[in-house]
Amino acid sequence: MLELKNISKKFDGKVILDNVNLTVKDGQILTIVGPSGAGKTTLLRCISGLAPVDGGQFLLDGKAFDPATNRDNDSVIGVVFQDFQLFPNLTVLQNVTLAPTMVLKKDAQAVTTEARNLLKRLNLDGKADLYPYELSGGQKQRVAIVRALAMHPKLLCYDEPTSALDPDLRHEVEQIILNLKQEGMTQIVVTHDIPFAENIADQMLRVEPKQN
Repeated sequence: MLELKNISKKFDGKVILDNVNLTVKDGQILTIVGPSGAGKTTLLRCISGLAPVDGGQFLLDGKAFDPATNRDNDSVIGVVFQDFQLFPNLTVLQNVTLAPTMVLKKDAQAVTTEARNLLKRLNLDGKADLYPYELSGGQKQRVAIVRALAMHPKLLCYDEPTSALDPDLRHEVEQIILNLKQEGMTQIVVTHDIPFAENIADQMLRVEPKQN
C-alpha cells in the first residue's frame, strides 16, 4: 500500500501540489484526472521518484519511503512514459532486458527468457528483433509496459497511456491494465480521458490548477 501525506511541490515559486493526501491500496488502480497544468504529471513524477517533493511524506507498506532517493526504486515503482522513451538503437528485446541485467544484475539468459514470455503475453510475439521505428504506436506502448514489468515493480505508473492511440488501441490498453490488476499489480494512471479513467479506476483523484 502506498500512502501520500501532505505532499507539496513548487516550481519557480508556483505551487503545483498543495498538501496532497491519498492512499493506493495493493492491487487497485488509481486514476488521476484533471485539466492541463493541474499537476497530474508532476504528481506522478513525484510518486515515481523522477522529481523530489518540497514537503510531505511517502509511506510504502507503512514504512517511510522516499522515491527520489531509494536505491531500489527501479524495482519498486515502474513508469510507462507518454512518449514511451524506448531506445531507438536497441531492438525490442534489448530495450526490455537492458535494465534487469544492468541495474538489477540478473542473469542475462533468465532475463531474456522472461522478456520473451512477457512479450508473448502482451501479443508481441515475433517482435523481439524489431527496432522501435518498425513498430506501431500501440506496439510501442506495449513494449514500454513490458519493459516496466521486467523490473518486477510493486507499483506501475502510466503517464497518459492513451493520448496517441485510436479508440481500438485505447481499449487494448484498457484491457492490459485490467488484466494486470487481476494479477495483483497496483497501478496509477494519469489521463485526460475521463471515460477511460472511469472504466479502469477503483479510485479517481481529480486535480485542479492551484491559484497562486
